[in-house]
Amino acid sequence: MEIKSGGLENLVDHLFLTYSNKNVFVTGHTGFKGSWLVAILKHLNANVHGYALPPETSPNHYSLLPKHYQSTNADILNLELLKGKMIEAQPDIIFHLAAQAYVLRSYEQPIRTYQTNVIGTLNVLEAARSCKSVRAIIIVTTDKVYENKEQDLPYNEADELGGFDMYSSSKACCEILVNSYRRSFFNLDQYKHAHHVLLATVRAGNVIGGGDWSSDRLIPDIVRATVNNKQVSIRHPNSIRPWQHVLDCLMGYLMLGQKLLSYQSEYSGSWNFSPVLNDNKSVVDILNYCKQLWPEVNFVIEGANESMHEAKILKLNHEKAKMELCWVPKLKTRAAVDMTIQWYKAYYFDHVIQTEQQIKLYFENEFIS
Repeated sequence: MEIKSGGLENLVDHLFLTYSNKNVFVTGHTGFKGSWLVAILKHLNANVHGYALPPETSPNHYSLLPKHYQSTNADILNLELLKGKMIEAQPDIIFHLAAQAYVLRSYEQPIRTYQTNVIGTLNVLEAARSCKSVRAIIIVTTDKVYENKEQDLPYNEADELGGFDMYSSSKACCEILVNSYRRSFFNLDQYKHAHHVLLATVRAGNVIGGGDWSSDRLIPDIVRATVNNKQVSIRHPNSIRPWQHVLDCLMGYLMLGQKLLSYQSEYSGSWNFSPVLNDNKSVVDILNYCKQLWPEVNFVIEGANESMHEAKILKLNHEKAKMELCWVPKLKTRAAVDMTIQWYKAYYFDHVIQTEQQIKLYFENEFIS
């Protein structure tokens, strides 16, 4: 991975001016992506209040980071507690990341998946309506909300919603729910008159980065197997996904939040954040990158469980974010994998948590891969 200086300073200055001393409410802050988001927000001097269930795995990224912010371990299905904590926090902006985020688990726990993802999102929106300080809400869904036709065509924000599995369909339901709230309670025609809230959804691809120990995710599975001198089993080696580093993804969310907090109502809506189209890689590509960086990686290709559908190809078009937000991914897939494996090797071999270091590196440099 090669870097050159000076690519992001102006943007970071603008983000610091936006988020410094702002009250930010983050659901799902104990998860992989949520804990990285909180780390960035603290780097930007925001006042953070996190609300989530305790982390599922040990180790986990959340527990490895300093806790210089308010944190509540509770379920988003507890509406009254959620309302109380949100009113206590008086947030300017809400980032809603709490979810049941596993495709395979959604087959095993369809009711719980819908309760958490749909009713949980409903509770966040209702709690936000009861909290007069809120000016912006960003709901995190997924790239899997689209009706995937298994074609080599990237989906844009206007494409049909769908979802084969219970996780994907629950997130598509969230998109419909959010759009209904935008029409019913946060109508853009009534913005600054009947209400002062701008509402957006964000759809990202397969997000990777250090500190993820979730089950049934490619790089965490590779890391677990490698550190235990085991062979990792691969189900769909030729599946193509929009892999991206967590910092690229979260930078998009923060840039969108900046626009919403600046009262720019045209940014209310749905947004894709993804790698450039010629940088979508297959599972086996990621495996080979990992093995080049960590020669001890050992894998075997096994037959997939065909009773549980998984998409074979999925690509997103982020032209809207590029043109209207001036967001583009700074890390190509190869560099994103490199940065991820560096994090894990530093953790296991040097007992060093590189999160803050990687945030600073990302903010201070423009990456080339």
